Amino acid sequence: MMSKTEKRAFKKLGYRKDESEKIVESLNKLLANYHVHYQKLRNFHWNVTGSDFFDLHEKFEELYNEAKVNIDLVAERIRVFGMTPYSLITDYLEHSDIKEVGTDLSSKAMVDEVLKDFEILNDNMDECATKVADLGDSATEDMLIAFIKSIELHHWMLTSFQK
Repeated sequence: MMSKTEKRAFKKLGYRKDESEKIVESLNKLLANYHVHYQKLRNFHWNVTGSDFFDLHEKFEELYNEAKVNIDLVAERIRVFGMTPYSLITDYLEHSDIKEVGTDLSSKAMVDEVLKDFEILNDNMDECATKVADLGDSATEDMLIAFIKSIELHHWMLTSFQK
């Protein structure tokens, strides 16, 4: 049985409970992917070596700082719907398509991993944006479009770096 507060939250936003659940399910999947990606970036920032060290050490820090901000935005958007964002590492690992890697990768392999993560995130964001657009959630769609633009730009830059 839904409490009065829950009923008001969904009604106030103009979404039915089932619509809100679809949006939040999609956002929680993104949250899981973003968290694993964030931790990989921290790993790479700490463990990159070689002639690309200075460039990549700074780039990975830039990327994980952006991911940290976006993670917070996704989690807060879930809270707007009166629901709880994933917050356990086990949840992130269980629901993420992005997988952990070790600490002993070459700088090229690290960049390859980040590029692969960007592709997964982009697909995840695009799928989520389509779903929320179909439900009329322009605020979430707008947030996701901004994320997609940034991911595409970073993907292009790192692809150029690899050549």
